Amino acid sequence: MQKSDSRGKAKAVAGFGERMNTAVAAKKALLEKWRDNKVDVTDPAFLERQAARQAAEALRAERDSQRKAEKDAAKAQAVADRQAAQIAADTLAVADQAAREAAKLEAAAALIAREEERKAARDARYAARKARK
Repeated sequence: MQKSDSRGKAKAVAGFGERMNTAVAAKKALLEKWRDNKVDVTDPAFLERQAARQAAEALRAERDSQRKAEKDAAKAQAVADRQAAQIAADTLAVADQAAREAAKLEAAAALIAREEERKAARDARYAARKARK
């Protein structure tokens, strides 16, 4: 079969059977390529590469677990530090409250003592006035 293109030149057009044969040949070529590249699991080089991959995977897993353990330890340390800081702050707040209460009690005691002194002085003046009469 021939067709002419827009310039008038004749070109060959492949028929359906020819296209099918080309597709089958391409599939066979891919299959042969895959068979040639198929890995031989008994090959010593393959086994060596597999062992190296497994060793690398084991090392990677160990590093990951070690990093995770370090991260967990750091988190636990941070929590412990925060708790210690909170306890220290609470203790300081209790001590400050106790100091304020003690200062209030001292001020009240001083006020009571001054009132007692004033009352005693007033009573002494009253007694002196009574004694003079």
